[in-house]
Amino acid sequence: MTNDYKKTLNLLDTPFPMRGNLAQREPVMLKAWQEKKLYQKIREVSQGRPKFILHDGPPYANGDIHIGHAVNKILKDIIVKSKTLSGFDAPYVPGWDCHGLPIEHQIEKKHGKHLPADELRARCRLFAQQQVDRQKADFIRLGVLGDWDQPYLTMNYATEAGIIRALGKIHQSGYLYQGRKPVNWCIDCGSALAEAEVEYEDKRSPAIDVGFEVVRNQDALQVLGTAMQIQIPVETRILGVIWTTTPWTLPANQAVCVHPEFEYSLVNTAQGWLLLATELVESCLARYQLQGEVVASCVGAALEGLPLQHPFIERTVKVICGKHVTLEAGTGLVHTAPAHGVDDYVIGQQYKLPSESPVKGDGKFLDQTPLVGGMFVWKANDVVIEALRTNGNVLHAENIEHSYPHCWRHKTPIIFRATPQWFIGMQQSARAQDTEQSLRELALQAVDHTQFYPTWGRARLEAMLKNRPDWCISRQRNWGVPMPFFIHKDTHALHPQTTALLEQVAELVEQQGIEAWFNLDPVELLGAEAQHYLKLTDTLDVWFDSGTTHETVLKTNPQLSYPADLYLEGSDQHRGWFQSSLLTSCAMNGQAPYAALLTHGFVVDGQGYKMSKSKGNVIAPQKIVGTLGADILRLWVAATDYSGELSISDEILKRTVETYRRIRNTLRFLLANLADFDPEIDALPLPQWVEIDRYMLAHTEALQVELAQLYADYDFHQVITRLHYFCSEDLGGFYLDILKDRLYTTLVNGKPRRSAQNALYHIAHSLARLFAPILSFTAEEVWQQLSQSEEDSIFLHAWHHFPQQAEDATSILLQRWQQLRELRAQVLKKLEDARTRGAIGSSLAAVVEIRASGDNYALLASLGDELRFVLITSEVHLQQVENVAEEAIIVTASSHQKCERCWHYRQDVGAVVEHPTLCSRCISNLSEPGEHRDYA
Repeated sequence: MTNDYKKTLNLLDTPFPMRGNLAQREPVMLKAWQEKKLYQKIREVSQGRPKFILHDGPPYANGDIHIGHAVNKILKDIIVKSKTLSGFDAPYVPGWDCHGLPIEHQIEKKHGKHLPADELRARCRLFAQQQVDRQKADFIRLGVLGDWDQPYLTMNYATEAGIIRALGKIHQSGYLYQGRKPVNWCIDCGSALAEAEVEYEDKRSPAIDVGFEVVRNQDALQVLGTAMQIQIPVETRILGVIWTTTPWTLPANQAVCVHPEFEYSLVNTAQGWLLLATELVESCLARYQLQGEVVASCVGAALEGLPLQHPFIERTVKVICGKHVTLEAGTGLVHTAPAHGVDDYVIGQQYKLPSESPVKGDGKFLDQTPLVGGMFVWKANDVVIEALRTNGNVLHAENIEHSYPHCWRHKTPIIFRATPQWFIGMQQSARAQDTEQSLRELALQAVDHTQFYPTWGRARLEAMLKNRPDWCISRQRNWGVPMPFFIHKDTHALHPQTTALLEQVAELVEQQGIEAWFNLDPVELLGAEAQHYLKLTDTLDVWFDSGTTHETVLKTNPQLSYPADLYLEGSDQHRGWFQSSLLTSCAMNGQAPYAALLTHGFVVDGQGYKMSKSKGNVIAPQKIVGTLGADILRLWVAATDYSGELSISDEILKRTVETYRRIRNTLRFLLANLADFDPEIDALPLPQWVEIDRYMLAHTEALQVELAQLYADYDFHQVITRLHYFCSEDLGGFYLDILKDRLYTTLVNGKPRRSAQNALYHIAHSLARLFAPILSFTAEEVWQQLSQSEEDSIFLHAWHHFPQQAEDATSILLQRWQQLRELRAQVLKKLEDARTRGAIGSSLAAVVEIRASGDNYALLASLGDELRFVLITSEVHLQQVENVAEEAIIVTASSHQKCERCWHYRQDVGAVVEHPTLCSRCISNLSEPGEHRDYA
């Protein structure tokens, strides 16, 4: 009779399937999380723990989420979950930015540009809510846990009121002022733009060298100190030459600026006597294709006040001095139009030059503007150049390609245009705070106290703060939080009770939304005074909305606190949300709203190209989640170094899927071999474990300590690298490979098998938690098997608590087995060589002779018969030799019979008549007490 020994093996199974089927299984799990209110349960179990606050930067409520949104939200979720597992109370309140021009444009595109303002706002509010609902569903599908039932929206009435109160605090601090100065103006938007709404693209522009004729030649000669030495014909023109790429701004010219310390030369040429920076004479003459002789020189300061004739308008302008003039390009003389440039405006203020813009909000010149009245600015370029040619004032003209500011929404060139706007002053100091520091100085000081991930973010933010102009916070739109000011009709001063009035408006907005201000009759608040005041119709820059959420969200939501521990956004937010939040917080509170900033890069395709519909290289997160599952997307995010660009492609996703399969198979092996393990009954004291099991316990605990620190350092791609290596090499390539024999062939309740299961139990518990922040669905699926509870969740627990071994014993174990693994690798190489030669089949078919000396011999000998199991071979002969030179590893084929049950080739196979195909070890494992293994 033939025995079916396969039935005597411990071949267990698990409901945890080999195939993840994530796209189908994850929505079921999400539904269960929502039904059992998992987020609320996490809050309950976290009560009393130290707080960790990651404040969510609000995505804009317009359009479906893209891959960049997914990266951002997944990174945040990994952090929040890892902090929860680390023992923090880490709430996550998601938010949305809901006001602003793009939403207004969507409504105008659908319903036309002439809707009544109140109807426009109502439609904008409804549209924004619809967009929030769509985006929210996609974010939840990514496995992001948060307070999705009560997110913050900048269009919530309470938040709109809070934004107005924040404006009031900044006004009280003295940082707010009204001024007519050049701002970034988008003709298509019909509004001022924030710095963060401007991007630079290449543009082709006319570059011209223009001569401004000196009104009286004698004045120039006196300045240059040459009146007695040079005879100049009366008809000769002296031209101060400027260079510009914006000829359309010349109608607004009010001066020509020189650097007071540069040297300037008067050059005699066939086109007249040209005034140029000495250092640029040679390059200018080459550009003009002229020969010339320098007849006199002086420093720029000597030219101050020299009258010049505007080249096509009956206007005398003067030479002024400014240190913003450079010698990098042009002529060293700068055309100055205070209405159309920040530097021009600043120097114009010093010289009290007019700054009124001749250009209207639609990009057309005022009708009364000489030469170009009623004309669109870009068309005016050709007209201006033609007039200059006619007057003989063009020395050179060409078209050049250069970097030029564009509107980030319309992708169209913007203009600088002086308009009455409200600004937060970077150079102003607070009147309400006990400091003489400017807002810029306060912000830079706050940066010094901020941690940056990666570290280069500090230099980037500092550079932007050092160079940024005053922040224009007013906009001329309908869908936005109002600036509820009353301005005196004659003096243009704010109402003396502005602070109290702002609070009254905020209380109304809290009940009725921003519509309360737009529908307000000033008489309701001002009474008879209303006849002397204008109600301001400007709205706030949306960056002010989101930039003040530290005030309107962190300080008002009981789950949260101020300042936040971390803000996390894409690298573009150094000039966006990071900066607007920093400036408003410093203006109100004198400090940054965050302790640390984490920056991630942009997503590009596999070749490094930016994603665009025209290129056809867009990969939508919805498609990945719908076909591969959210955990695959989460794994890709975690495995990619977010500090630079994140590359994604179908090929990269395929590799991610393969990585996931290896991880899942490892987890499945652990669960299958724990199927009959009850820790309440089958737990063994540590001294009764087989030594290799105690080693893997120590090794896994060391890994958990390392990964907990990597999570704390936000080094997620290293987390995945280490976890993947642990699964494939430490477990798959070493421990589990060795363990299979003991798990499958030893007595089911015997100590050798239970020792292995004890170790697997702790490894599985640790791994499930270590994967949970990243592979959230998979880890929860593992947890259901481990806990055998549908009500429990892995996210209600902390990092695994290991049974404690003595610290010195642990250290010895780790060191000892590291050396054993190195020696084992040498043996495995010899076995592989023998297999390649055809000398053996599997490693169990081999006999290994090891000749070792000194410590190597002692180490291998200490394992006794356990050595053959560690090497996964049937027979090992260990021989001591005198020195390293005599050491060798010799592999030969076994001459013994193969055991049908354990597949070891042993001399004692068939020694027992009743079991002619079994070795004696297998026979002992068929009944109590089973085989004995060394536990030392």
